[in-house]
Amino acid sequence: MLTDPAYWSLFFLSMAAATLLPGGSELALVALLADGTRPAWALVAVATLGNVLGSLINWVLGRWLRRFVGRRWFPVTAAQLTRAEGVFTRYGAWTLLFAWVPVIGDPLTVAAGTLGVKLRVFLPLVTLGKALRYVVLAGLVGGVLG
Repeated sequence: MLTDPAYWSLFFLSMAAATLLPGGSELALVALLADGTRPAWALVAVATLGNVLGSLINWVLGRWLRRFVGRRWFPVTAAQLTRAEGVFTRYGAWTLLFAWVPVIGDPLTVAAGTLGVKLRVFLPLVTLGKALRYVVLAGLVGGVLG
């Protein structure tokens, strides 16, 4: 498994997709699942691990780089961050279960860092949400192709 470049590609694609960089990991996962040469559980685990690591990078960005918000090069706008912080204030850390949702997920994980959400809260919620997304996707692919 560690020598298979497909796993590494999926890992890094999933990690990049969860950071503030544009991209999606779902297409890569679907392609590898459709190939059928690797176990679905391993692909889901690798995609989840990479995606959670990307979200952790966002958390660190939020935690340590808040002073740069508003600068042209900073990947989250002040408006996105304010909106995400408002969601946090209203609904709490449970919103991290939705860190996988396009457009809002990345700002949510950055906001978690800026608001000082503890890693012991952040990691389980983000991991659960992202893993469930990949499990559902794998189930759908298996149902269509199986």
